[in-house]
Amino acid sequence: MKGHPSTHERLAERLARILTKLNVGHQLSVHELALEFRVSSRTIERDFDRLNSYLPLIQDTKTKKFYLDSSYFGRFKLQDIQNFAQLSGIQNLYPSLDISFLRELFDNRSNPVFSAKGYNFEDNTQYAEHFKVLTASIQKRQQIALLYRGQIRVVKPYRLIHHMGNWYLAAVRKQELRVYRLGRIEKIICSHRLSAFEHDQTILQQLEDDEGIWFQYEKQEVVLSVHPEASIYFKQRRIFPEQAILDESETEGLLMSCQIRHQKELNPLVRYWIPYVKIIKPAHLQQELEASLQGYLQNHH
Repeated sequence: MKGHPSTHERLAERLARILTKLNVGHQLSVHELALEFRVSSRTIERDFDRLNSYLPLIQDTKTKKFYLDSSYFGRFKLQDIQNFAQLSGIQNLYPSLDISFLRELFDNRSNPVFSAKGYNFEDNTQYAEHFKVLTASIQKRQQIALLYRGQIRVVKPYRLIHHMGNWYLAAVRKQELRVYRLGRIEKIICSHRLSAFEHDQTILQQLEDDEGIWFQYEKQEVVLSVHPEASIYFKQRRIFPEQAILDESETEGLLMSCQIRHQKELNPLVRYWIPYVKIIKPAHLQQELEASLQGYLQNHH
């Protein structure tokens, strides 16, 4: 049974949570955080001192709240957050692994192994051995074979990605970048008969640039309209993938574009912002969304 978290573990978790709040645009009060984490105000002040050595924090002169400049919102991936937290203690997102392994992961001189697309996470302890094997294979640029959904697949592993609560392996198979959910990998086979490979710079750039995991699909531009009442939220931070404002009007709101590879990147966001957001182009995406909503209403009357 796991005992109570150590001081270092509590510190690391607290710093990671504070940085996550800053990353999405929250303005943070020392007093409120002290109540939330059940520590003294002086402890939170020390936390901000640590964060200030790493981030361009701003403190409002009137409210005394700390925040990030809006140009930094969403800039920090989970690895950045964990890099900082790891300086002060052990973290809880990754599986329970030894300290030397963690130091290797967070060494800025090593090749990137992890990236993240979201901050909620599943229980990863069941994947601890997978993490070790896959990390070593990525760093050594060694092909591996996966038993995945009952089939053997030989792949070139590139990155472990945390997206919307789940971990995925991004790997190239048959000259195509794909993802494999760790929870569905039944077995990893390492063999000297599987050759080493060199990282393709185009693949590495795609992994850095794409905000989702639908690598095997072509990108398409989507144009959306945003009602004036909600415009400020879209001007303050990027909500849709590769969001860009095309036009703005006080009466019509925003005309906006984004880039997606799959409808699953788009539909949840549009549903969340109903009735303030509508898909303008391609028109069939709005029609399909409306049909799905009508089907839902009919089935739940």
